[in-house]
Amino acid sequence: MRKAEIKFSGQTAGWLIQDENGFHFTYDPAYLLSENPIAVSLTLPLREQPYSSQLLFPFFDGLIPEGWLLDLAQDNWKLNPRDRMGLLLACCKDCIGAVSVHPVTEEEVV
Repeated sequence: MRKAEIKFSGQTAGWLIQDENGFHFTYDPAYLLSENPIAVSLTLPLREQPYSSQLLFPFFDGLIPEGWLLDLAQDNWKLNPRDRMGLLLACCKDCIGAVSVHPVTEEEVV
């Protein structure tokens, strides 16, 4: 299992998990209760129930760099281009825009 903290404008908005059943995104309960929470994507509207998919959600896949920048990341970090979650975790801590992706280590997974 791999887990990422998804932040929106620096605030924890939710959690993205990859396990043997696919991908799951859940908004953080504190974020949902915060003043004026904003959905991280129009395709992932605010709700308490988790979203699940066999493939990485298109919104998160779209955060992964393309072209020469992706080639540079793959070559320098020896990343598999088919490991979309690995690319997301390695390349998307400081994305353009309000959303960022922060890996959660196994020690931090509860």
